[in-house]
Amino acid sequence: MSDISFTAFVISLASSAAMHLGDLPDPEGAQAPEPNLEGAQQMIDILALLDEKTRGNLSAEERQVLEQVLYELRLRFVEVSGGGKRIIEP
Repeated sequence: MSDISFTAFVISLASSAAMHLGDLPDPEGAQAPEPNLEGAQQMIDILALLDEKTRGNLSAEERQVLEQVLYELRLRFVEVSGGGKRIIEP
């Protein structure tokens, strides 16, 4: 059994969320699937819970990775769910 770092664990969860958002192809499929907003929200919630429960116990790098991943996934979730549409399209 190989050791897994906290950062690798966070990236793994983030990759799963990205797959649910349709940003990464399914490992078994050739193309990105349709977004699964419920699945993506669940992964974002898990990462947010991890953020809350590990506060004060992470290295600066681990904290930065977790915060950045959460920020980017939340932004992407809003975009995919239609909440980030512009009033005037370029």
